[in-house]
Amino acid sequence: MKKIISLLEVENLKVKRGGVQVIDLPAFSVKAEEKVAVIGPNGAGKSSLLLGLACLVGRESGRISFQGTEVTSRDETAYRRRIAMVFQEPLLFDTTVLDNVAEGLRIRGTRRSEARALGMESLELFKVGHLAGRSAHKLSGGEAQRVSLARAFAVRPELILMDEPFSSLDLPTRIVLAEDLGRILHESGTAAIIATHDRIEALRVVDRLVVMDKGAVIQEGNPAEVIENPVNEFVAAFRRTAHPAIVK
Repeated sequence: MKKIISLLEVENLKVKRGGVQVIDLPAFSVKAEEKVAVIGPNGAGKSSLLLGLACLVGRESGRISFQGTEVTSRDETAYRRRIAMVFQEPLLFDTTVLDNVAEGLRIRGTRRSEARALGMESLELFKVGHLAGRSAHKLSGGEAQRVSLARAFAVRPELILMDEPFSSLDLPTRIVLAEDLGRILHESGTAAIIATHDRIEALRVVDRLVVMDKGAVIQEGNPAEVIENPVNEFVAAFRRTAHPAIVK
């Protein structure tokens, strides 16, 4: 029997957008239950990486494997049903909060009553159960992002990809939501990749830090190791705004 080392494994991934190569990744992997932050400035390739990993943009070359099995073009839909993605903007439908959260379950064939029950459970997890009957278009920014996260977690993904999930929120809301997300990820054992340019936000949640620039990984490792032992001046710049619990 083949031993599965990583939940997600990538080899020689190259992605082009608009004719420009935006990702050149010789190797990348995520273990089961591991939480990874991908940080870097605007244009570093963070969003393109997540879209490539989710098979939402075409890849020029490369191999993506999930639980030891290669994801081919024929398998992409089935693969995407095992993961979830959260974007910077919540992208909620013009219906009730509960209907939004239950929709992903219904698409996967879950009975309506069960989908609503699981959706409500996920809303409670993110402390917005009291908003279940409200129109999704009448939520504050923080409420909408909690609903978006609840929708992603409701389908019980094995891996969740998050693209700048807090960047449009004010600082107090961002801090509280990041802390709640870190707790939920830990308790659920869900593996996650979070793309962000916010170093403090990243360090609240993750086990491993990946620093990107111009579509390539510059350094990765334990957050404290990356912050305290930067490989170059580019990575060292992140130390100045690192979380005080990480930088001693």
